[in-house]
Amino acid sequence: MKRFVSVLLAALLAGSLSACGLSSGNSVPFSVGPGSIRMDPSLKDVPVTVGSKDFTEQILLAYITEYALQAAGMDVKDLSNISGSNSGRQALLDGQIDVMWEYTGTAWISYLSKTDPISDPDKMFAAVRDVDAGNGVSWVDRAPLNNVYTMAQSQQVRKKYGVRTLSDLAALFRKDPSAVTICIESEFASRNDGWPSVEKKYGFKLPDSNIRKLDTGAIYQATANAQSCNFGEIFQTDARQRSLNLSTLKDDKHAFPAYNGAVTLRTEFLKQHPAIERVLAPVAAKLTSNTMIELSTQVDVRGRDSAEVAREWMIAQGFVSDPAKSR
Repeated sequence: MKRFVSVLLAALLAGSLSACGLSSGNSVPFSVGPGSIRMDPSLKDVPVTVGSKDFTEQILLAYITEYALQAAGMDVKDLSNISGSNSGRQALLDGQIDVMWEYTGTAWISYLSKTDPISDPDKMFAAVRDVDAGNGVSWVDRAPLNNVYTMAQSQQVRKKYGVRTLSDLAALFRKDPSAVTICIESEFASRNDGWPSVEKKYGFKLPDSNIRKLDTGAIYQATANAQSCNFGEIFQTDARQRSLNLSTLKDDKHAFPAYNGAVTLRTEFLKQHPAIERVLAPVAAKLTSNTMIELSTQVDVRGRDSAEVAREWMIAQGFVSDPAKSR
């Protein structure tokens, strides 16, 4: 029965992706020329579709990848901003996209159904790579960036309750249940590497009345205002934590696994075009958590276009060039 439900869900996801027109993709918004990434004869004019999830960091990573592959000579299509982690994963499995940045912890817990988080980045990557190989997915080019989940609070709440760690949060709930109100996404509320993992690891259970489910963007402001909630779910590499002066809680018992970003590809596609791994490796090595915070700040705080920010960074790093300036 469980297998039947899984197959049915996969079919429904695939159908919904097709209905949304995700099988085609759009042209890359801007053109780039070669820089340190040169045209590779084995990749020249090879069609490739790059996908991403629907939040700023993922969209930036998609554009960065697209410019790198464009400079290498590939015929690149953009299919970024796919709604929901499961939809993006299914698009990769179905071959509607060829390349997508994924997070090791997300795959380990949510896709591969493992229950024990691994906090060491190298061990986490190796474990995911080895297991997911059986699904026809290849993991390559792990980046230093670690977009781990965390809970945050305003400076006002921090001073009032003195919470510094998730253990402190659990202790506060036992002392004063009404003080622990949280803002989280609907997906985070149910996924195994989200809030259920926190409750299991730290030994407490929030009543539904203490939980507010909001969209990602709304959580940051609600947490900063400390009106809808005292604590909120955020991403470690999201720039809004800095702009809103949020204080993060240490995951002292490691409820969350490492969430290093890495390039994932359909294994069949990578075998046909192995040079892709070599093209993207130096780019991935430059993508630290601080780099992603800085790039996300350009988009989420200053209101700039993701495609433009990604292209500017790629040019600044020397990976690609501006064709208009090389004439």
